[in-house]
Parts: sequence; structure tokens; C-alpha cells
Amino acid sequence: MAVKIGIARESAPAERRVALTPETCRKLVAAGASVLVERGLGTRAHFSDAAYADAGATLVDDGAAALADADLVLCVQAPPPAVLATLKRGAAIIGQMQPEAEPARAEAIRAAGLLAFPLERLPRTTRAQAMDVLSSQAGMAGYKAVLLGAQLAPRFFPMLTTAAGTIRPSKVLVVGAGVAGLQAVATARRLGAQVECFDVRPETREQIESLGGRFLDLGVSAAGEGGYARQLTEDERAEQQRRLGEHLKTIDVVVCTAAVPGRPAPRIISAVMVAGMRAGSVIVDLAAETGGNCESTQPGRTVDVDGVTVAGPLDLASSGAVHASEMFARNVFNFASLLLRDGALVFDWSDELLAKTAWPPREA
Repeated sequence: MAVKIGIARESAPAERRVALTPETCRKLVAAGASVLVERGLGTRAHFSDAAYADAGATLVDDGAAALADADLVLCVQAPPPAVLATLKRGAAIIGQMQPEAEPARAEAIRAAGLLAFPLERLPRTTRAQAMDVLSSQAGMAGYKAVLLGAQLAPRFFPMLTTAAGTIRPSKVLVVGAGVAGLQAVATARRLGAQVECFDVRPETREQIESLGGRFLDLGVSAAGEGGYARQLTEDERAEQQRRLGEHLKTIDVVVCTAAVPGRPAPRIISAVMVAGMRAGSVIVDLAAETGGNCESTQPGRTVDVDGVTVAGPLDLASSGAVHASEMFARNVFNFASLLLRDGALVFDWSDELLAKTAWPPREA
């Protein structure tokens, strides 16, 4: 029998993205799968029920019906534990789930006998790039962060020559040169700002400069394994903070994107630094979901700190729901393709992408 794939509407209130688009639905049906979709699945991402039906999906009236007998469940964020408990024993589920960060979710997955593939656990290899939801969604988040900063800033981004005089371009500093940071650099440059980017990994200089930004060298290097930064020593952190604090006094908009996988976001901008910034300056902290790069960040809120606006947006990629969903759904489809053989689910545990992504973790 053909594998049954179920997709229900996302349960998180602010989540607009979907893990299945009509494009990827058509591909899964062509691969021999039977796809059940809850009506209204794509409404907030502007994909109609008719488009899913035309792609070969079967529409059902509620999420429980879509998931009840599914062999494979696709999601953006993990369903609530109560929903996980109702899934068919042995079913596989693909999405962003972070089971180790939520004990109730982890227990529900174990208790229901599910095989989860949290895509945030995917090895960061060349072969995995087409399945890398962290990168695809970070790109949208970095883009939206700069637009948010431009909206909040009481200044133009580009230089303007007007009858009322010349307007100098805004100075933008991006903290962290990962995918989100590099997208932020590119977007701020397109808007005409003077852009600098700070990262403790010196090898990012070439990437930053290729996008038209200037690498801000604070004299601290923390290159780590796998392209990620290592934790700084106390002396390194103190020197970094001293130099950064002085530089921030000249900056109009700061976009924070620094993250260390599996750990709270590194605290880079202190309250003292914020106090030293000019009135009217803006900080957009993309790391708010994991504690924030800025000490003054309040996750989910935009606050005024003595004239400095500090925004801590959550799930910013979701605000670009159409393209974010298209990228996410393609990532999910590419990973699901590793499991599908002649319309059936087959788990090849010799494939490191499956073995290292699976949760509960497989024993070596």
C-alpha cells in the first residue's frame, strides 16, 4: 500500500508557514504517496485548498483526521504532546521539533513510539544543504530583520541629496556572519546603508566583503569546529566588549544574529553598551528566541531603553510566509525523499543524514 502522509494546520498561534506546498505535494503524489491535508492548511501562507486538491491531495475537515492513520507526518513546528500521543505507533514525523528542549514533547514522542526527524539535528554537510531548514529560514529572518530595523529607525537608510541638504546614509552593524547575518548585510546594502559586520571567526571576512560590507575587526578570534564559533574566554570577552561598546556609539541600527547551536545565545551587547548608544538608535535581536545577544532584549517585545529601540522579534521567518514556506517545504521534501522507495517508507540507517537526524538518537 502507498505510504500515507498527513499534514495538519500548525498549532502555534503566530506560525504562518507550512511544511507542504502544492508544489511539493505534487512531487510526493508522483512518488507514490497518498497525501492527506487539513482544510485551511495553507491559508495563512496564501496557498488555497483548491491548489492542494489540484496537486493530488485529499482534503479532510480536521487535523486529527489528517494525522490519525498517517505513516509520515510533516510539520513546521512540532504538534502539541496531546496530538503526538494520538499518532499511529511507529509513524515518522519530519519538522523542527527540538525534543531535547521540551521534556513533555520528548516524552510524548517516546511514549507514542514515534520516529522523529527534527531537521535542526541535520548534519551540516554539502549533501544536506538542500534539506537545511536552519539555513533557508535564517535567510528570510535576516532579510526581515533589516526591514524591521529600517522601519523602526527614525532615519533614511540611503544617502540622499535633496533641496533641503544632504542626508548621510545610516550606519548598520550586523553581529554574526552566519546565513542570517550575511543576508542582513546584503539587504542593508541594497537599501543603501553603510554596513559593517562583526564576527569572531576571521574566515568570514571574505564573505562579508563580497556582499559589500566591511568586516569589523575587534581583535578577537574564536574560530571553532564545523564553521561555528567557540565560546570566548573571559579575557577575550572583556576585550571584545570594550572595543564593541566604543564602536556602537557611532551606529544607527544593529542587527544581532549570533548563535551557538544547542546553547543559549551569546550575550554580546550589554546594558551599559545600550546606554552609550545615541538616542534614536535601533537594535533588532534575532537571537531573542534563545535569550538574545543583547542584555536589554525582551523576547517578543519592542521596548524603548532611554531612547534606544530594542526589538526582540520571535519567529521572524514566518512573516515571509510564502517564500519561507516554499523553501521549508522543499527542504522537507528533499529529506522525505530519503525515506521513500516505490511509494513505501524505507529507513536506510547506513545513511548518516537519517542516522544523525533521527530522535530518539540511534545507538552507534
